[in-house]
Amino acid sequence: MNREEQYLFQDKKMGFFIYLGVEAIMFAVLFATYLIFTPASSSPYPSEIFEARIVILSSTFLLSSSGTLWLGERALKKGKDALLLTGLGITMLFAIIFLCFEVYEFTTFVMEGHGMSANVFMSSYYVLVGLHAAHVLFGIGWMAILFVQYFRQIPRSLFTEKLLIFSYYWHFVDIVWVFIIGIVYVPYLL
Repeated sequence: MNREEQYLFQDKKMGFFIYLGVEAIMFAVLFATYLIFTPASSSPYPSEIFEARIVILSSTFLLSSSGTLWLGERALKKGKDALLLTGLGITMLFAIIFLCFEVYEFTTFVMEGHGMSANVFMSSYYVLVGLHAAHVLFGIGWMAILFVQYFRQIPRSLFTEKLLIFSYYWHFVDIVWVFIIGIVYVPYLL
């Protein structure tokens, strides 16, 4: 990679970190809103609807995806393309499984009559957790684009930088999920 390309990617990285900072502020506001409105003054209450099994299973898949992505990144640095693709593919699979758990959870709540308008707790819950799920969905699309770029054989240095920027995003999404576990679920599952 020449100096001009390095400079270009430094700008992209800085811009992406600014974007992640704005995302962190947005999620902080949503966490504050959730804390203000939880628990609600009327049913449903978090302890009535959250299931530990779903939270544990979905969390296991999503948080493991950071590890598989990290393994893929290491494989890329060592020139082991098969391991890179395996790591990225497993990351994508784990993200899809996580999203299926979220859809199942949301669908179950709605079918039980606990939709977004049930009370202020449910509204704040759906906005916070739903926005996180939207970030996971976006990440799945981004991984699909990375696969396409890899197979179109874009320059290795360019692919490496694109994967690095994606990994910042993906680890951020996982960190947000850790906060969701600790703030949204755990206090009501213990």
